[in-house]
Amino acid sequence: MDPKLVEFFNVPSRDEALQAMIDLLHQAGKLHDRQQFYDAIMDREKIVSTGIGMGVAIPHAKLPSYDDFFIAIGILQKGVEWKALDGAPVRLIFMIGGPDDKQTEYLQILSSLTMAIKDEERRKKVLTLNSKEAIIALFK
Repeated sequence: MDPKLVEFFNVPSRDEALQAMIDLLHQAGKLHDRQQFYDAIMDREKIVSTGIGMGVAIPHAKLPSYDDFFIAIGILQKGVEWKALDGAPVRLIFMIGGPDDKQTEYLQILSSLTMAIKDEERRKKVLTLNSKEAIIALFK
């Protein structure tokens, strides 16, 4: 996790939140092809919402052009509608990108992230912090 990949957003919708996250990844030099990554993220959202509940979404895309995984964290000032499993608006976004041929590593990342997110105190704490470094420290 990298402080350059943590950002605070004030956006009115899921699609604008996704675009803001992709802009963040692009500016940090993580995306080989911005449009391809965006399309993959949106295709995944069409299958089933990545809003997992608890005010959290984990949009993700795995593409053959990537060698390593990366995670960007977006904290939204106000919750946005995401068609989450529990119907709750999303305020925390964890966008994952990486290679399509490392499924075991991907599942380990997703499992660790899910375990960390299930901690209600940690989720509440993230929403009170205004330091990117403090947010990363919370997940280490």
